[in-house]
Amino acid sequence: MDSKALFFLAILSLSLVSLTPAFAQSEESGANPAGLVMNFYKDSCPQAEDIITEQVKLLYKRHKNTAFSWLRNIFHDCAVQQSCDASLLLDSTRRSLSEKETDRSFGLRNFRYLDTIKEAVERECPGVVSCADILVLSGRDGIVALGGPYIPLKTGRRDGRKSRAEILEQYLPDHNESMSVVLERFASIGIDTPGVVALLGAHSVGRTHCVKLVHRLYPEVDPAFNPNHVEHMLHKCPDSIPDPKAVQYVRNDRGTPMILDNNYYRNILDNKGLLIVDHQLATDKRTKPYVKKMAKSQDYFFKEFGRAITILSENNPLTGTQGEIRQQCSVANKHH
Repeated sequence: MDSKALFFLAILSLSLVSLTPAFAQSEESGANPAGLVMNFYKDSCPQAEDIITEQVKLLYKRHKNTAFSWLRNIFHDCAVQQSCDASLLLDSTRRSLSEKETDRSFGLRNFRYLDTIKEAVERECPGVVSCADILVLSGRDGIVALGGPYIPLKTGRRDGRKSRAEILEQYLPDHNESMSVVLERFASIGIDTPGVVALLGAHSVGRTHCVKLVHRLYPEVDPAFNPNHVEHMLHKCPDSIPDPKAVQYVRNDRGTPMILDNNYYRNILDNKGLLIVDHQLATDKRTKPYVKKMAKSQDYFFKEFGRAITILSENNPLTGTQGEIRQQCSVANKHH
């Protein structure tokens, strides 16, 4: 998984943000009176969540890497001020660059499968379910597909009409950011230190592209790396300047690369973290105690991960009469 994902994550990326407080006022339409609720579509489209779950399962069987993308989407969409509005999914226009085409979104893909899910929901309930809710719920179900916990998430989000590409740099820091910056930005939306440690556990799955890793390998190997892991990385990333046309990457977790589990924490404690943020997480005195605790207990990891995803997914969404319900996730209705 690419570093910007998952807050570099994005979530990292596990992707991380200097955000306004959760549920802050939106510039699009004043206060946020309606809020989010469980099973928002129980009357307007009772089958909505079942359809999304079914589609996620079907697509995952055909294309395993979709689950990484769905998980990462939550970070990239909801970690930006006035987001959780599916602005990530909008295509570029003559006047506006899309978020998904920026450097901060490097490696994001599989958006076409969200269109597939949207089409299935539209067949059942035209014009009712937002792309923003589909994005979040597909992420929830993608986590389950990867062996992670089921996280009950509220719905009722509405779709924004514009890209936030111009402000991504403010909210989605690079994987080389200091741990202080990471902790401060998450704290601004109510995610505490154990929540940050858990969110970065999304690096348990997916891959890191060599272009994001070679600075730790060339011209000299970072001495912080476990020597037993270096040969594999050099084999996967043989060039100091990777071929931009080649898909060169290293699996984040060689042991269980397709499973969201606490093996990530054992790896980084063993100096096998690929990104600077992974290394810092295992060595910083503020985060290391939680890394050790999650390395010992997957239940604790899942508990904190679910709590943090919930907070992130509720960060300042559009609700009520704000925004719109897009007919097509890649295009605002006024341009459709």
